[in-house]
Amino acid sequence: MNVVIKRIMRAVMLDREFFKEAEADTSLNQEALVIVVIVSVVSGIGAFLSSVMAQSFGRAILALLVTTGLGVANYYIWAYVTHFIGTNMFKGEADPGELLRVLGYASAPRLLELLRFIPCVGWLISLAGGIWALVVGFFGVQEALDLDTTETLVTVVLGWFAILIITAIVSSVIGIGTAGLGAVLSNFGG
Repeated sequence: MNVVIKRIMRAVMLDREFFKEAEADTSLNQEALVIVVIVSVVSGIGAFLSSVMAQSFGRAILALLVTTGLGVANYYIWAYVTHFIGTNMFKGEADPGELLRVLGYASAPRLLELLRFIPCVGWLISLAGGIWALVVGFFGVQEALDLDTTETLVTVVLGWFAILIITAIVSSVIGIGTAGLGAVLSNFGG
């Protein structure tokens, strides 16, 4: 476990050598995925705590499930979209697995999303974790695809916008479902 924590810290501290190692080491595939799952569950718990304080228990459960599921789904989508953009637009050299590994470790700062339930500042702490994850992702993508700064910026931003659009669509659909769920749960004291 200490080795995993050291790898995460190296990623969070923007250690370019770490990203080169992670890019090349296929034995880190499962570890990167486990980090994403843990981060997604913690993020889901943060969403649950926020929702349970502001709304009903039923909506909080839905927030937990949706946030956790979207966290894992967005990891794969961002890696594959980033791979597609970086290799097709800028002739970057990487396979999707390389991006999955570096982006898995880059998701670690999102652990701060657990604290989003704290009144007045929770959203800011959560936002800071998300922004730092994006910065770490930038450096990971740059090393994995061997792109210059501008190419990496365009690749990461386009990939991030794809995630933003997908998340907005899913949230809109779930939002409609949440209104109905809220009505049903209110009949059961939820």
